[in-house]
Amino acid sequence: MSTIDSILYGFQVALTWQNIMFVFIGVLAGTVIGMLPGLGPISAIAVMIPLSYGMPASSALILMAGVYYGAIFGGSTSSVLLNAPGVASTVATSFDGYPLAKQGKAGKALAIAAIASFVGGTFATVGLMLVAPQLAKVALSFGPTEYFALMLLGLTAIASLSDGSTVKAFISATVGIMVATIGIDGQTGTQRFTFGSTKLLDGIDFLVIALGLFALAEVTTLIISRKESLFKKGSDIGSLKITKDEVKEMAAPVGRQSILGFFIGVLPGAGATIASFLAYITEKRLSKKSDTFGKGNIVGVAAPESANNAAAGGSFVPLLTLGIPGSGTTAIMLGALLVVGVQPGPMLLTDHPDVFWGVIASMYIGNIMLLILNLPLIPYFARILYIPKGMLISLILIFCFIGVYGVNFSQFDLYVLIVFGVIGYLMRILSFPAAPFILAFILGGMMEQSYRQALTISNGSLSIFIERPVSLALLLVALASLFVPLILSKITNRNNGAKAA
Repeated sequence: MSTIDSILYGFQVALTWQNIMFVFIGVLAGTVIGMLPGLGPISAIAVMIPLSYGMPASSALILMAGVYYGAIFGGSTSSVLLNAPGVASTVATSFDGYPLAKQGKAGKALAIAAIASFVGGTFATVGLMLVAPQLAKVALSFGPTEYFALMLLGLTAIASLSDGSTVKAFISATVGIMVATIGIDGQTGTQRFTFGSTKLLDGIDFLVIALGLFALAEVTTLIISRKESLFKKGSDIGSLKITKDEVKEMAAPVGRQSILGFFIGVLPGAGATIASFLAYITEKRLSKKSDTFGKGNIVGVAAPESANNAAAGGSFVPLLTLGIPGSGTTAIMLGALLVVGVQPGPMLLTDHPDVFWGVIASMYIGNIMLLILNLPLIPYFARILYIPKGMLISLILIFCFIGVYGVNFSQFDLYVLIVFGVIGYLMRILSFPAAPFILAFILGGMMEQSYRQALTISNGSLSIFIERPVSLALLLVALASLFVPLILSKITNRNNGAKAA
C-alpha cells in the first residue's frame, strides 16, 4: 500500500465510534492529569493499563497515546498559572509563562501554548507517517545479533533518563534487569530469584511494577507534601486574544522548534524535556530581545511548547518501528503493548497495520480535539486545579489496587504492589530515577533472549556480534552514546574550572 492508502486505512480504524471515544477520553484524561503537578504522563499511562485489558490492541494504544500527548499539551496550564509544571517537559514553559500570568496575561500565555502545541503535535504526526515506515523496512532485515545490539543501544539511553547522577541511573537499571530475571528460565528451567516461592515462578507482572514505582510513589509524595489545594480560588486568567504581530513573531520559532523537537524525539533516550530546553535556549540566543526572556516573552512560551509536543510524537518512531522506547513514558507504553499481545518493532507494520496506522491517524484527530478543548475551555479547565487532594489520592489508589487485582485475582500481587510502591518512594527521596529501572526491566528479557539466540547460531562465539556490519555499527553507536556525553561533560567542567581560575 502507498502512504496515502495506508493513512486512509488508518482513518478507517481511528474513525470508528469506539476509537473516537477512546481518543477523546485519552486526550481529556491526559489534559487533566497533565495539569496536576506531581502526576506526569508516566503515572497516567500506568493507571490506564488496567482499563486496556480486553480492548483491541489498536484501541488500547490509541487511548494511551491520547493520554501521553494530552498530558504534554495540558502540562503547560499549571506551568503558566502556578509555576508548578505538571510534567517535566513543560518546565521551560514556566520560565516566561508564569511571568506573563503575573502580568495578568495568563489567558494569552495559555492560548499561545495551545496553538504552539497543536502545530508541534501535527508536524510530528506528519513526520511519523513519513519516516516510520522507511525505518521499519530497514529494521526488517534484523536478526538476533542486530536485535541484541539494538536493545543494548536502548539501554545506553539510561544516562539521559536520569535527571541527576548517572551512576544512580545505572544502579537503578541493574536492579531492573535483576527483577526481569525473576521466575523460571524458559530455556533451562532453572529457578532464578524465586527464594522457593511458587508465587514467583512466573516472574513479576509489568503492571505491578509500573503502578508501584510510579503511581503509588506519586500518591505517597502527595500525602507527605500535605498541600490541601493546588490553586487559589478566584484567580483570573485574563484575555485569550493574540494580536497579528504576536502571531508573526512566534511563527518562525514555532516552525523551527517543531522540526527540531521531532528529530530530538526520534532519538532513543532524548525526549520532550530535552527538546523543550534546547528550544528555549536556541530561541533565546537567536532573539534580538534575548534580555526579555524570563520576563514574559511570548516566544519563550511558544518555542518549548511546540518542541515538546513534536518530540512526544517523534518518540513513537523508535517505539513503533524498532521496539525501543525513546523516553520513560514510551517505555511504559511498550510494556502496555506487550500486555495486550502486541510486539512493537519492524513486524508491527505488517502484522498489525491497524495498530500502526490507526494510532497515527488518531493523532490527527486527537490534536484537533486538544485545540478545541483547550482554547475555549481554558478558564473552565483551570478550575480542575481546585480538586481536593484527598479525592485525587483516593481515585489513584482505587485504580491501582483494582487494576492489579484484576490481572490474576491474586492477593500476593497486591503485597508486591505495595513493596514496589515503597521502593519507588525510597528511590525518589534518595534521587534514584525510576525510568531506567522500568526500561531495563522491559528490555532486559528481550535482550537476554536475542543474546542466547545469537550465541546458538554462532555455536557460542561472541565474534558474531562484530562480524555483522549492522550489529557492529549499532554497538559502536551504543558505546559512543554511553561515553561521548561523559567525555564532553568532563571537558566542559575542565574548561569551566580553567575560566574560574
